[in-house]
Amino acid sequence: MTAVAAHPVSSSPPAGTGLLPSGEPWQLIDPAGQPVTEAGPLPPDPTLTELYRRMVIGRRFDAQATALTKQGRLAVYPSSHGQDACQVGGVLALREQDWLFPTYRDSVAIVTRGVDPVEVLSLLRGEWHCGYDPHQHRVAPQCTPLATNTLHAVGLAHAARLKDEDTVALVLLGDGATSEGDTHEALNFAAVWKAPVVFLLQNNGYAISVPLAKQTAAPSLAHKGIGYGIPGELIDGNDAAAVYTTVQAAVERAAGGQGPTLIEALTYRIEAHTNADDATRYRNSDEVAAWLARDPLTRLEAYLRSAGQLDDDGAGRLRAEAEQFAAVLRERMNADVPADPAELFAHVYAEPTAPLREQRDSLLAELRDAGEQR
Repeated sequence: MTAVAAHPVSSSPPAGTGLLPSGEPWQLIDPAGQPVTEAGPLPPDPTLTELYRRMVIGRRFDAQATALTKQGRLAVYPSSHGQDACQVGGVLALREQDWLFPTYRDSVAIVTRGVDPVEVLSLLRGEWHCGYDPHQHRVAPQCTPLATNTLHAVGLAHAARLKDEDTVALVLLGDGATSEGDTHEALNFAAVWKAPVVFLLQNNGYAISVPLAKQTAAPSLAHKGIGYGIPGELIDGNDAAAVYTTVQAAVERAAGGQGPTLIEALTYRIEAHTNADDATRYRNSDEVAAWLARDPLTRLEAYLRSAGQLDDDGAGRLRAEAEQFAAVLRERMNADVPADPAELFAHVYAEPTAPLREQRDSLLAELRDAGEQR
């Protein structure tokens, strides 16, 4: 079974208090760029404009990172093309004091949070550390194992509540992560502790090559919140306005002491799982084309143009800004980074053990001998 190309739409806004999600994904702007008037008010025009701006920059960053992988400057890159509304809408809904817990596919979200793009790509470049200071921007290290970040988010959120801190954790996860035990534990503990955490589940239809129908028989992943006592929301993940509004409401709810929310955002991964994946082996081109027609950037641009908030000159300026962003990134990533192999051993233990010192000395001696032989 393949992911469907379109969904019926709910005109009812997310409830925020009941456990049962809507039967159909909620949206504020339809795929043609028209407001769904019965769904509720849109975010202010300046917010929508900033959502679009960040999505344009994020899309260009994503394309540049993919190109850098092909050029050998990155070891791997998991593209989020198609999931732009989730990446940007969820992050912009956070407050400065809140934390983001991303996965390996959420580089655009981290860039949107304000982290240096070169530092964002350090892990994917093959460096031994995460590349950025998590505390500076309140962004946890990118999580490569599925769902481990869900527990980290709940732990931080619970600790913040115990310390009476006004902090909410937003954790990003995919549909595949819901099949992991860590997600079960995280949802259960978050509910029991009423932890201030928001789960933004980007359901892009596949866990690598495994379609959703082979992962779960639930009516929707948002329905899984019922079993934990967590409100579930089902939204159109290609509608940046809906993502922003729903996450913002969930953050306010969590900050107000009402506990966690599980948000399922229906979206699609346009590119392959990573540059090492051949997506044509498990999905057809017609399916991809149908989702391309639901592009989140095209949708928001159409709305902004019809609302008089964007014209050709404005769109051109945003594209130029994105191109400059990509050019600077490309130039910085093309510079070779000197590597000190001794750093591999520097932060394993506070006091290096004898075996660790032996391994370090052996490696350095081997490198020194190889250098002398040249």
